Amino acid sequence: MIRIMKYGEVANEDIFARVVPEVDVQKIVSDIIADVRARGDVALKEYCAKFDGVKLDNLEVSADELEEALWQVEPEFIEVLETAAANIRQFHEKQVRNSFIITEREGVVMGQKVTPLDRVGLYVPGGTAAYPSTVLMDAIPAKIAGCKEIVITTPPGKDGKINPAILAAAKVAGVNRVFKMGGAQAVAALAYGTKTIPCVDKIVGPGNAFVAEAKKQVFGRVAIDMIAGPSEILVVADGNSNPRHVAADLLSQAEHDKLASAVLVTDSMALAEAVRDEIERQVRLLPRVEIASASIDKNGKIIVADTLDKAIDIANALAPEHLELCVDNPFDYLDKVRHAGSIFMGRSCPEALGDYLAGPNHTLPTGGTARFYSPLSVDDFVKKSQYTYFTRDALAAVKDKVAMFAEKEGLSGHARSVLTRFE
Repeated sequence: MIRIMKYGEVANEDIFARVVPEVDVQKIVSDIIADVRARGDVALKEYCAKFDGVKLDNLEVSADELEEALWQVEPEFIEVLETAAANIRQFHEKQVRNSFIITEREGVVMGQKVTPLDRVGLYVPGGTAAYPSTVLMDAIPAKIAGCKEIVITTPPGKDGKINPAILAAAKVAGVNRVFKMGGAQAVAALAYGTKTIPCVDKIVGPGNAFVAEAKKQVFGRVAIDMIAGPSEILVVADGNSNPRHVAADLLSQAEHDKLASAVLVTDSMALAEAVRDEIERQVRLLPRVEIASASIDKNGKIIVADTLDKAIDIANALAPEHLELCVDNPFDYLDKVRHAGSIFMGRSCPEALGDYLAGPNHTLPTGGTARFYSPLSVDDFVKKSQYTYFTRDALAAVKDKVAMFAEKEGLSGHARSVLTRFE
């Protein structure tokens, strides 16, 4: 059963539980990465047999497999994918950065050049659920950015095939290639390349503890989006909120996995108690009741604060992945929110809307990292170069200042590189 407590009875750092894996994830992942680097495709196929229970002849999804999968997906769901893709494109197209040039000083040209990454790898989780939504959320911004090649890795089923919904989403999003592999070994293959798997410039997408650790270990060889942990939701709700709706929203994240965190912060003890009762009733109706119950029992909490302003303070301290403002006049509180991955405004905006259809990205910072990380965006798939041009006269006008600065830093060679042009 979810716990109810008054604010101050529990430390902030304990509200979102951070469960440390019982196994030595770091060492296991390090060994897997080294093995993939050494043995390439052979190692990948062995890991597929070990972890996914399937022996593969080919790691890449063929054109025939893709065509077969598309026939297996209902036309109605294809239409839903296309609607979601259109909304995601509309939102992310506003994020496009343009190159710029500055010519305000005589003889000086400066600018910034925005260039898309050549090849990116998208990790799409498998396991207890399929995530075609992640395909759309990760691939469409990369496509908008102008990446030349977008590849996906995702674990195969025991039949050696990828979930047809994932392949349909890949088709809608414009993904170039799809590979049948998951876990740390997939991250290693994307980072270092094998005979079959091309190495990429950046790896994005959520995954379990082994995937997160692998991304951490290959960072520097490739770029990554963020180190994502278990899913989180924090609902700030006032006494006018419907407890049935609040409970359902909390359970929508609790069903992700047993380590997920669902937290309600409210100024109403009556709402807190009603939501607790609703969670107990509704959780039994979920097909994933075992997962959701474990999440609620271990990591679920209801915090009763004195005021809604104090509830917002608690939310800012926790910097949750998902923040719902189920309050009257939610826009009155928007400027007070400083740290959250994605904010859902009002009583008719459940977090699930953002997972699938609204348009803003659902690949979000977790574990309090919303204090300094942002949602996945078009920015994640471009890099910026800067350039400078000075005429001789323009350099002459500043040469002594540059030389003085260099000498102050004890770098006479820097100073000489400027002054020698006028000797």
